[in-house]
Amino acid sequence: MNLIEELRWRGMIQDIMPGTEEQLLKEMTTAYIGFDPTADSLHIGSLVPILLLVHLQKAGHKPVALVGGATGMVGDPSGKSEERNLLSEDVLQKNVAGVKKQLEQYLNFDSSMPNAAEMANNYDWFKDFSFLNFIRDVGKHITVNYMMAKDSVKKRLEGETGMSFTEFTYQLVQGYDFYYLYTNKNCKLQMGGSDQWGNIVTGTELIRRKAGGEAFAFTCPLITKADGSKFGKSEKGNVWLDPEKTSPYEFYQFWLNTTDADAARYLKIFTFLSPKEVNQILEGHNGNENQRNLQKRLAEEITTFVHGKENFTKAVRATELLFSKDTLQIIATLSPNELDATLTGVPAVEVNKEHIATTNPDVVSFLAETGILPSKGEARKMVQGGGISFNKQKVTDLSKKVNLLLFINEKYLFVQKGKTNYYLVKVS
Repeated sequence: MNLIEELRWRGMIQDIMPGTEEQLLKEMTTAYIGFDPTADSLHIGSLVPILLLVHLQKAGHKPVALVGGATGMVGDPSGKSEERNLLSEDVLQKNVAGVKKQLEQYLNFDSSMPNAAEMANNYDWFKDFSFLNFIRDVGKHITVNYMMAKDSVKKRLEGETGMSFTEFTYQLVQGYDFYYLYTNKNCKLQMGGSDQWGNIVTGTELIRRKAGGEAFAFTCPLITKADGSKFGKSEKGNVWLDPEKTSPYEFYQFWLNTTDADAARYLKIFTFLSPKEVNQILEGHNGNENQRNLQKRLAEEITTFVHGKENFTKAVRATELLFSKDTLQIIATLSPNELDATLTGVPAVEVNKEHIATTNPDVVSFLAETGILPSKGEARKMVQGGGISFNKQKVTDLSKKVNLLLFINEKYLFVQKGKTNYYLVKVS
């Protein structure tokens, strides 16, 4: 399979400009994707564009990862119902540095390679570009009619909040990125999420009108869950690629707990497994769904890609311990250092020994005080619904007191919330 054929098989192409496949077959092609630095870490929603660049480089083409230091100051209206808060330059630069550091983990930047990856920051070419020069040199090439026809613009104009001039000009700014990379780095292809199609083709149009050149584009579908709900969120919010924000254990758990329908799709999209390997895994899963081998392999591939083999192994070890029938017996034999090493990344909460000993809080107060549940009301509902266990034992009595005798060796208490969420409560 060539690159486009493989990406189609993986379900990673939605829109594609005529001639794109032929261009990629003709010669080594430089292509870019833009990353929005709204935070100092990317989250798993950014994995698809990262993987597109990795696939591109594996196929012998040259990837450019563009971090939007300038466009991050404006805000992309695509897929948004209202304008977002603009970031200060200091925050933006911190975010750009964090995103760059992450992207360097996944692409090969070895300059001795003809298709070595490159980083770019559009702030570098926009910082000295005056407003008057921009509207004269860029704005005159794209009509207002053309810009108004874009779905991202129409939806906002028809909505209650409208659209600021700042956001309206975003497609011109992004279009100029493509033009700049085309003229300075011979970049002929832009890729992105399907919500970016309007912005991307503005770039190809600007290249055609301003440079008399030809450029290409394709987009990938926005990833959703089989039930239509939003992909990429856990109970705590975004699932980040930064291990300080989402631990490798929590990251592994996110993928491990996907549904069969989602895992079957994600195996193609988020891994580099071949069609033969994917088919073998799916065939082995059918009829043996309770073993969750599909989810285990998915979680292994993605966790190893993002966090490395060692962190994947630690995540598996922690999972096996927490979900074992012999959890309590095993824990009783481990030293504090061994336990901490085994349960790296498992959400942990510290409680004061004297506070527990003197107040013996009821279970509802304890769950709210430790932050395991956001409020006493939520804690009460969860206990009444049978969703809380202490050390593998269901808690059903709302008036149950939490004392040191509940803690293993008077040090550790395992709280399970629902089927999959564990918390290690430590006495200090």
